[in-house]
Amino acid sequence: MENFFNVEEILNKLEIRDTMIAAEFGCGGGIFSIALAKKLKEGRVYGLDILEEKLSALKNRAAIENISNIVTILCDLERSQGSTLRNGYLDLVLIPNILFQAERKDAIIEEGKRVLKPGGQLLVVDWKKDAPLGPKEGRVSAEETKAIAERLGLKLKNEFSAGPYHYGLLFIK
Repeated sequence: MENFFNVEEILNKLEIRDTMIAAEFGCGGGIFSIALAKKLKEGRVYGLDILEEKLSALKNRAAIENISNIVTILCDLERSQGSTLRNGYLDLVLIPNILFQAERKDAIIEEGKRVLKPGGQLLVVDWKKDAPLGPKEGRVSAEETKAIAERLGLKLKNEFSAGPYHYGLLFIK
């Protein structure tokens, strides 16, 4: 994914303080988790994924880079309270490139909202509907994502192109 978008450029769209508590939903190998952990020197990053091998890869990468503020959680984000995190706990939730894979896209965004503090930031990065590369099935447009978030009471703060194939949507709880 790192070749498809610039993680640092995307993170620069956020208001980040080094004491924040954040989570990357569907962290995979953790490109956002690693970059965020380096910025949140006094904070914490939770890497959440449904696949143990992805979490293991993230732990190994963090160890190699001497990063100690990442906690991994094996979970199903499409289930009610699937992250296992408590209500209103996080300052920031990243949902990068997982909505297209999910059957219950709304459940993932709803879980992000549940674990955010009031005023917290929720960032969705996903495949543009018309991108020539990437998955053929399951893509959710920026408009569909905005409609889900609006139904859940999230407020759109910023919409941007996250590279040639992805959109970015920043919401505030």
